[in-house]
Amino acid sequence: MATGEFESVEDGSSSVAHQTVLLGEAVTALVTDDSGFYIDGTFGRGGHSRKILDRLTAEGRLLGVDKDPEAILSANELKNEDSRFSIYHGSFKELDSAAKEQGWNGVTGILLDLGVSSPQLDDASRGFSFLNDGPLDMRMNPEKGMSAEQWIACADQKEIATVLKEYGEERFAKRIAGAIVEAREKGVIDTTAKLQKIVADANPAWEKGKNPATRAFQAIRIKVNDELTDLEEVLDAAAESLKPGGRLVVISFHSLEDRMVKRFMRNKVKGNEPPAGVPIRDDQIERHFALVGKAIKPSKQEIEHNVRSRSAVMRVMEKLG
Repeated sequence: MATGEFESVEDGSSSVAHQTVLLGEAVTALVTDDSGFYIDGTFGRGGHSRKILDRLTAEGRLLGVDKDPEAILSANELKNEDSRFSIYHGSFKELDSAAKEQGWNGVTGILLDLGVSSPQLDDASRGFSFLNDGPLDMRMNPEKGMSAEQWIACADQKEIATVLKEYGEERFAKRIAGAIVEAREKGVIDTTAKLQKIVADANPAWEKGKNPATRAFQAIRIKVNDELTDLEEVLDAAAESLKPGGRLVVISFHSLEDRMVKRFMRNKVKGNEPPAGVPIRDDQIERHFALVGKAIKPSKQEIEHNVRSRSAVMRVMEKLG
């Protein structure tokens, strides 16, 4: 899944300094035992991890997970500074096996901060952003899988349209997919600027305050990194890995992710409900999870300070004893 601490789309605003979204709120919700074992499933540049470590005693432990090799470099620096911290290079869907490698039998808390990070957006060489021209890559781990350029070059028009519609909620998916296929017949689409122009020219109704390529770039990035598949798998793995009293904290940045998280938590909280018509009292239903409070969004002050936080939604679920 994506590593990062910012929303997954851009609005044309200038680059901002790296800032961790919902930092205090997430760590406060997560850390219920200051000597517990925790996983930061999206290490990024370690904003949440450092705050978590500040809350832990000498007995506490934190495992960071990230796909991005550049994030791993930052994580290794933290590992050298703090012996309570370890890092795992891979997808957060593998967090169960990552925890077992540490010799952990269950986890006290798991944090997932979804989306793409500011360093990834602001580095033109990574190909995530249409604001700065660069190679059309978009992979969280540039050493694995198919790049956006490669996918665009081989996917058929129907698949491209489906991805744009389902992952980007793009109204003009068919029209834009057709424009991409037509353009690639004339030459390779190998830079973010080329793709941005194709999408913008094909989009007949630009949304006010939003670059017309926003939804397409989001959709292609999600496809290239298998983000929603990874999210589905990590939610199941997290629920299994938590100890009684442990919490899962998830920060989402767009509606597709948040709907998945909300639906997953709601179903877990419902418990083993019997088939319709079976006479059983509500207090007889076996339940293993509970929601902690309501969904939390950034404060007005945080949004003013960091515009990229504006679409963030945090949800918290606790495993019952």
